[in-house]
Amino acid sequence: MDATSDGDRRQQQDYQTAAKVSPKNTPNALLNVVWQDEHLLVVDKPAGLVVHPARGHREGTLSQMLSGRAAGGVGGGDPDRPGIVHRLDRDTSGLLVVARSEEAHRLLQDALRRRLIEREYLALVEGLPPARSGTIEAPIGRNPRVRTRMAVGGAGSREARTHFTLERALSGVSLLRLRLDTGRTHQIRVHLQAIGHPVCGDPEYGTPGTLGLERQFLHATRIAFDHPITGERVDVTSPLPDDLRAALDRAEREGAPKGSGRVPGSRGG
Repeated sequence: MDATSDGDRRQQQDYQTAAKVSPKNTPNALLNVVWQDEHLLVVDKPAGLVVHPARGHREGTLSQMLSGRAAGGVGGGDPDRPGIVHRLDRDTSGLLVVARSEEAHRLLQDALRRRLIEREYLALVEGLPPARSGTIEAPIGRNPRVRTRMAVGGAGSREARTHFTLERALSGVSLLRLRLDTGRTHQIRVHLQAIGHPVCGDPEYGTPGTLGLERQFLHATRIAFDHPITGERVDVTSPLPDDLRAALDRAEREGAPKGSGRVPGSRGG
């Protein structure tokens, strides 16, 4: 799954139980650090966990938990969000990389700008896209009517590009694998809404409660990049968490067209 030494793998196993947090402040009592060395961490973030402090979420954030609990701490970048290279929405689960030094943070940010960090997501969406693969290229900015939301062509729009591939067509829904070229706030959710296929269960851009979901069906399933210090290839995957797997199983029970493809397994499904 990733290019690491035996020592790194032992450290990876150790860190899966190293960063314990209070259940009062986070939905999971265990923070899963799935890859680490002295320069960076790859974390499998649970849904419901905010990445860094913001209005209404001053405590119990990922950056605070790592800074105080993970051996060696994290660092680099904005002091209010130390080590954070990119983010995931609160109710999006999955993988993100965190720097542990100024140098690692600077180099990872540069790699992100140069689109050298591969980020793949799985999303269950309403309906069936008109093509098995495609690219959504539309600028995203702040929704002028609802300030907590983003919109295509909204205020202060910036370029945004999302690639998608159909993984499986089911009855009324489709499982997509998505890859980001840019990282705008709510990018995948806004782009999929814009093409008429919102993420299932999305309370902001779709229909909440679809398939029994209590959040959007969106999971950061893979991250891959060249290590900014050592040059080794880091390639990590994360399976669907239980709530999303249950929703997918429910969709499958409702029927899948013949020849509609496969449910992803070894690459994160």
